[in-house]
Amino acid sequence: MSSNAHVNRIPTILGFLALCLATSVNGTAQTRDEMVREDRKKIMAEGFWIYNDLPKAFAEAKQSGKPILVVLRCIPCHECVKLDDELVDQDPVIRPLLDEFVCARQVSTNGLDLELFQYDTDQSFAVFILNADGTVYGRFGTRSHRTEWLGDVSLEGLAEALKGGLELHRNYPQNRKQVAGKRGGKPEVTTPEKYPSLADKFTDQLNYSGDVSKSCIHCHQIGDAQRSYYWNSGKRIPESIVFPYPHPKTLGLILDPKQKATVESVLPNSIAAKSGLRPGDSITLIGGQNPISIADVQWVLHQTPASGGSLPLSVKRGNRLVNLDLQLPPEWRQSGDLSWRVTSWAYRRMLTGGMKLAPVEAGKRAQLNLGENDMALLVEHLGQYNAHAAAKRAGLRKGDILVTYDGNTELTTETALFAYSLENHKPGDRVRIIALRGGAKREFTIPIQP
Repeated sequence: MSSNAHVNRIPTILGFLALCLATSVNGTAQTRDEMVREDRKKIMAEGFWIYNDLPKAFAEAKQSGKPILVVLRCIPCHECVKLDDELVDQDPVIRPLLDEFVCARQVSTNGLDLELFQYDTDQSFAVFILNADGTVYGRFGTRSHRTEWLGDVSLEGLAEALKGGLELHRNYPQNRKQVAGKRGGKPEVTTPEKYPSLADKFTDQLNYSGDVSKSCIHCHQIGDAQRSYYWNSGKRIPESIVFPYPHPKTLGLILDPKQKATVESVLPNSIAAKSGLRPGDSITLIGGQNPISIADVQWVLHQTPASGGSLPLSVKRGNRLVNLDLQLPPEWRQSGDLSWRVTSWAYRRMLTGGMKLAPVEAGKRAQLNLGENDMALLVEHLGQYNAHAAAKRAGLRKGDILVTYDGNTELTTETALFAYSLENHKPGDRVRIIALRGGAKREFTIPIQP
């Protein structure tokens, strides 16, 4: 079967797997707890993946000399089956590559070493390729949309990442300096359950004797806990945490999801275009690191200061090696979009009283005599309960159009509003909002919340 055929069969297999996960043998819907237990039973019975036992994986890698492949996969999560289970395990290209690794599947982040496993926690499927000594060869797994994923990951791209990891492993430790930057610094806490907002709710292990699904720390909860660590102590949340793992497309750089790090296209007048990147360029080094996937490029961008500057990279262009510099302007991170991220719901609670906001379309702007650069954010959704109902309690309604937030009339996206409020406010503050309703201006006050 051709590679294109494998891509084309994804929707069919996805639908089948989602159905299998959602339905038990007798045809009734499974609970989340049943899904977790069934997954564990199935994977352990097959015996190919080491299930939720990273110490065992590292021990086997030290004994065999193989690299380690760790798949962090949320259970239950239908999104994850797009590049998991039979789809990956039975792929004729990927399966032989998996045999060259010690393969471990981690289905929760309880007790996870956050100094080693650093990744975009708004994902629920992330891959690490490691040496038994803890050296990170690379990462795989990228996301820039809540549901659309074909522009970010593919089976072909995963295969290329696995090949790239194996090549780095063969050249290790001679290439130790080259891969040293693929591991980050010390986090705020060593494991997720030690964050203050998680400490009283979770332990370092899943509770298989009780409600196992509720004992699991999900990936996005790490991101929430990390932000709360700063926000609830009155500290400003670092910009690298507010805008984590910038996607290359925020620089106008579109990478081919079927390759390791090959330029598919470059948006006109973008940072990538102005830096000299061209379609077909294969990135061999970025920030001194050899990328084996789009996620590796994101890792380098994540480590780059928010203040911007020059980021060196080398590309293979035809038969030539060309050295370039990505020129990142100040506040370059803020061109990213936060609205698709799971953790945007935490920002909506903290900063908008539970409102989900979207830019008003051009025709409606013209009817309201609002210019292209005027703030006009439509209340698409209004939270109904607890802290998410603060805007509702203040009198705002679905369909209102925000034109002023805290005296600012230039916040044209929800992301821009988040960034402004995080920089200028803290829990306990109150923000004045002016909104249009039926063409008339109305004034409201909402709280900034923990």
